[in-house]
Amino acid sequence: MERKSWAQQRLPSVQMVKDGDPSWKPTFIVKPDSGCQGDGIYLIKDPSDIRLSGTLQSRPAVVQEYICKPLLIDKLKFDIRLYVLLKSLEPLEIYIAKDGLSRFCTEPYQEPNPKNLHHIFMHLTNYSLNVHSGNFVHSDSTSTGSKRTFSSILYRLSSKGVDIKKVWSDIISLVIKTVIALTPQLKVFHQSDIPAGRPGPTCFQGEQRPEKTPLGTAIQ
Repeated sequence: MERKSWAQQRLPSVQMVKDGDPSWKPTFIVKPDSGCQGDGIYLIKDPSDIRLSGTLQSRPAVVQEYICKPLLIDKLKFDIRLYVLLKSLEPLEIYIAKDGLSRFCTEPYQEPNPKNLHHIFMHLTNYSLNVHSGNFVHSDSTSTGSKRTFSSILYRLSSKGVDIKKVWSDIISLVIKTVIALTPQLKVFHQSDIPAGRPGPTCFQGEQRPEKTPLGTAIQ
């Protein structure tokens, strides 16, 4: 019996929403599980387009609605990579770095259509992909090029009238909600690896969480 993906099982629901709202024309992004550096990520216009050939049946994937109107700088899509330190689960103690990185695409952004769905330099911000683009810009400046500091992005946004305090407040809220959602499973792993009464480790593992910017505006 052919195995169907979660996305395919939801196809009737997606179609029902489309029929009820003809203006809703979603694009979906498929991210293979256990992947990294943008490997295997692709865009589809309909859940029925998901690729069942190859390794998908043995390698599950996350399917999300793609943000078609992201915030742009210099007509390019970018992400925000911030670093969070989870020092303690009980009590919950979280620290967030004051600066991070923003990685830029290397092809001017256009909303997804059948002709550009495969343009990875337009839609995917991964450094490991864009570094191979002929448009990738290596820069000694922290505020130009294809990889910039997050603080330089905030400065750019501030100069355009964006409320930076609100941006940081929203980021902190997102971080807290994300960690709270993960806490039950983290406690299971923690108790399994470090039994009660046993001292915990004194070093920390760095985890990276790139964030897309669904603000629907362009900063020139």
